[in-house]
Amino acid sequence: MLPYGPSALPAKPRKVPPPEVPAEIGLVVEDVQTGWCGAVVVVEKQPAGTLVVLEDRHGKRRSFPAGPGFLVEGRPVRLVRPVAAAPAAPTRTASGSVAVHGARARVARGSRIWVEGKHDAELVEKVWGDDLRVEGVVVEMLDGVDDLPERARAFDPGPDSRLGVLVDHLVPGSKESRIAAQAAGPHVLVLGHPYVDVWQAVRPSVLGIGVWPVVPRGVPWKEGVCEALGWPVDPPAAWRRILGSVRTYADLEPSLLGRVEELIDFVTATLEP
Repeated sequence: MLPYGPSALPAKPRKVPPPEVPAEIGLVVEDVQTGWCGAVVVVEKQPAGTLVVLEDRHGKRRSFPAGPGFLVEGRPVRLVRPVAAAPAAPTRTASGSVAVHGARARVARGSRIWVEGKHDAELVEKVWGDDLRVEGVVVEMLDGVDDLPERARAFDPGPDSRLGVLVDHLVPGSKESRIAAQAAGPHVLVLGHPYVDVWQAVRPSVLGIGVWPVVPRGVPWKEGVCEALGWPVDPPAAWRRILGSVRTYADLEPSLLGRVEELIDFVTATLEP
C-alpha cells in the first residue's frame, strides 16, 4: 500500500506555450530546427499561413512558416504576423496649414470669398477647404464678373462681412482690371491671377506636360487646350483629369497661391471666435 493517496502525488508541470512575438521588419531571430539566424526582411500572408523571410549577415535569404520554433535573444517564441498600424492622421492640410483634427466646421460667418466659376471653386475647395471650414468662410461662384460692382454693393460689405473676390486674367488694362477697380472698397478686396483660365494655375509638370499650350485667338480656350494636348475635346473630362492631379498647394503656381492666401487673410482678419 502506497504511503500517500493519489491526491498527494506531485503535480505534472504544465507546458507553458512560448510568447507570441510580431515578426517586425529587422527583428533578428533563429530557427531552432536548422540553426538559421537572420533578420526579418519580408512577411507575406499566404493561403497556407504567414511566411517569414530571414536574411543572414552574408545577405542570403531563407523562408520559414511563422509560428513556434524560433528563438529571439535565446528565448523560445512564436512568430506571428504584425498587426498593421492605423494610418497616421495627416499633420498638414493640402494648403500646408497645420491640420486641426476633430474640429467641427464653424457656422458660416458673414464674410465671403467669391470666385468666377465652378472650376475655380473646386480648386479652392480641394486645396483650402479644410482651412475655410475651420474659419467658417464660404466660397461662392459668380459665373462671371461683368456685374461684380453691382453685386458687391448689394452684398453690403462691412467690418464683420468682408468680401474677397478672385478674378481670372486680372492684368493691367484688361476689362477685368477695370471692373475690379469699380468693385474694390474698404471691405472689398479684389485680387486675381494672370491666367486666361484657372486651369493654367496648375503646374504643367503635375500633368506631365512641359507648358500649357498657346491657343490661337478665335478658338475656345479649353477646347483648344484639349486639342493641342491630344486629349479628347471634352472640357469637363479634362478638368476632372487636371483637378485629380492636384494633391497639395505645391501643385499650384505661386501667382494663385499668394492671391488666395491673401483673400483668406483679408476676410478672416476681423472675425472673432
